[in-house]
Amino acid sequence: MKIEIKNSAAGIQVRLVGGEDDTQGRVEIYYSGQWGTVCDDWWDIVNANVVCRMLGFEGALRYSCCAEYGQGSGPIYLDNVECNGTEKNLADCQHNGYETHNCKHIEDVGVKCIPTADTGQVRLVGGEDDTQGRVEFYYNGQWGTVCDDLWDIEDANVVCQMLGFEGGSNYSCCAGYGQGSGPILLDDVECNGTERNLADCQHNGYKTHDCSHSEDVGVECIPTVRLVGGGDETQGRVEIYYDGQWGTVCDYSWSIENSNVVCRMLGFEGALDYSCCAMYGQGSGPILLENVQCDGTESNLADCRHHEYGAPDCGHHQDVGVECIPTEGITSASTDSTSSD
Repeated sequence: MKIEIKNSAAGIQVRLVGGEDDTQGRVEIYYSGQWGTVCDDWWDIVNANVVCRMLGFEGALRYSCCAEYGQGSGPIYLDNVECNGTEKNLADCQHNGYETHNCKHIEDVGVKCIPTADTGQVRLVGGEDDTQGRVEFYYNGQWGTVCDDLWDIEDANVVCQMLGFEGGSNYSCCAGYGQGSGPILLDDVECNGTERNLADCQHNGYKTHDCSHSEDVGVECIPTVRLVGGGDETQGRVEIYYDGQWGTVCDYSWSIENSNVVCRMLGFEGALDYSCCAMYGQGSGPILLENVQCDGTESNLADCRHHEYGAPDCGHHQDVGVECIPTEGITSASTDSTSSD
């Protein structure tokens, strides 16, 4: 039976190992005079947030299972960790007890934290869903906005790609998604479209501007889902865009609720049907998701419960497909051409 472990007031130390910089890596904790790892059973973004805040970051961008940052060599200290998000130390979260687990180092967890340095992160605020909104940029410990002077589609592309979308479909000036309340951090931004971060584009310097919040910029990003191989735009193999590439979804646990979320992302009312077993043909990219479990209220497939990105237990013969409820005016127009990306 699971018990709740409370540690001493001092808590435990945590570090990240094996990442490209100090914001990411395998989670290791220091306990009883030795560093050890954490098992990925029940690991989630809430737990990752606690780890990142312990390290001085605002929170976590993502988490990973399956020793993505390499296998540790010390003891496995924690398993079945469940944080509620308010804890200041991982030791205050529920878990099985130190060194009580049924894991191997191939299950070591990792996290990627939100950087607090000048490199910045972005978020979208005030939109109808997570593909659109006012652009807010994180710098020196606080979120702020971007002025619309010189703002264009190349700048929007960089923002959208930072957020995991394929690119930008539109941009707006003049506080189209409402005025922000924090500092105006960037003005006269000029990206060429190849940058990986808005901070790498030309700009006036942080907080150097002649703007007001009535000039806050917004973007609309290209949705991260498409249908491929169907007879028209209402049906096809489900492909999602993640980490710079398109990939498929495994049919384990796929349901009509999941299909409804996909179809609504594409602007349809919902789903008529779904299919397993590569009914619309096998994809050729990575298999990005498996065991997706939506309750049907989510605005994005990424918001549904699922295993971490990557599906090692699946093959492309299990690629899922959906058929969406047609909207007025739909004609036969194959989406097959999109599969050449």
